[in-house]
Amino acid sequence: MNAKMKKAFRNPAFCIEKNMTYNSGKNTLKIIAAFIVGIIALLMGICLGSVNIQLTDTFSIIMAKLSGSAVKESVDPSLISILWEIRIPRALCAFFVGGAIAVSGAVIQSILQNPLASSYTLGVSSGACLGAAIVIITGIGGAFLGYFLLPAVGFGCGLLTVLLVILVATGLDSGFKNHTIILFGMIFSLFVNAIMTMLSALNKSHMQRLILWQLGTFSGRRFAHVAVIFVCLIIGMILIMLFHRELDILSFGDEEAQAVGVDNKRTKIILLILASFLTGVSVCFTGVIGFVDLTIPHIVRRIYGSAHKVVVPMSLILGGAFMTICDLLARTLMAPQEIPIGAITAFVGAPFFLWVYYKRRT
Repeated sequence: MNAKMKKAFRNPAFCIEKNMTYNSGKNTLKIIAAFIVGIIALLMGICLGSVNIQLTDTFSIIMAKLSGSAVKESVDPSLISILWEIRIPRALCAFFVGGAIAVSGAVIQSILQNPLASSYTLGVSSGACLGAAIVIITGIGGAFLGYFLLPAVGFGCGLLTVLLVILVATGLDSGFKNHTIILFGMIFSLFVNAIMTMLSALNKSHMQRLILWQLGTFSGRRFAHVAVIFVCLIIGMILIMLFHRELDILSFGDEEAQAVGVDNKRTKIILLILASFLTGVSVCFTGVIGFVDLTIPHIVRRIYGSAHKVVVPMSLILGGAFMTICDLLARTLMAPQEIPIGAITAFVGAPFFLWVYYKRRT
């Protein structure tokens, strides 16, 4: 028995890690390609729209704003306002939200070993929508939070829903099995959606705003929103990457994870809260946006393999690029009217997800 076989015999996690990362050296060019795609998507989201802005003018405006110098006289002053106050914050917000939702989906699919699992399955988006609906209908406000009141309440309610799911699931199933989490998540989600439907029906004056919130939009996003989402995304990514080995092992099943010494219950709860944190922050700023967390992780795994030290960051990049392109389509296909971003992601994501799933089976 050679050294590698002896090490594998003593530590089954060694076998899992080698299996998950065997082709990682071949992914370098693919990783570079993903970064290029992300940059191109961001530039398209910034430059294209009802008013197209040339790439040279875009770089000139950005450099002038960052350095504090004056913009060239050849640049139309109206383009400066469009680019810096509307396009850039909106594109960055779309990119960060898309990345956060995709990472959340990749984490939840791995720990629950279910290709259709997502934060929406656990009721995060439903809880956030209910909190936002209460703020919209009651008209409550706060001087301290200002326009962050709606996102704060939405995020708090989304996280509370997940904590309730975890509390009930652990109370009824001490083993914290995957099917138990999914079942109670779906029950809570359906229950909260029923409350949302009732509130919408009883408050017709707010129905249009509630529907728009449920379909998602990046309209009106500013640098303040971008800063908050970016900070939350970085914190969530760092904490999730600390668990990339546990994610690899949990992908093989609860029994295998326990065999190599992983505390399944504790690890699942931590990762579920982190994934819900990313989704909650995203939903509370932009509304509910579906299919990104289902589709992008599958695409990433087909391209880059199953090692989560690659899957998680690549889900961030490709999820952000996908959301930025979808937002571009949402505001340009029927300009000047804007299509809700949730409708675009569903139109694009649903057929593509079916194609990916069919290819996987064949």
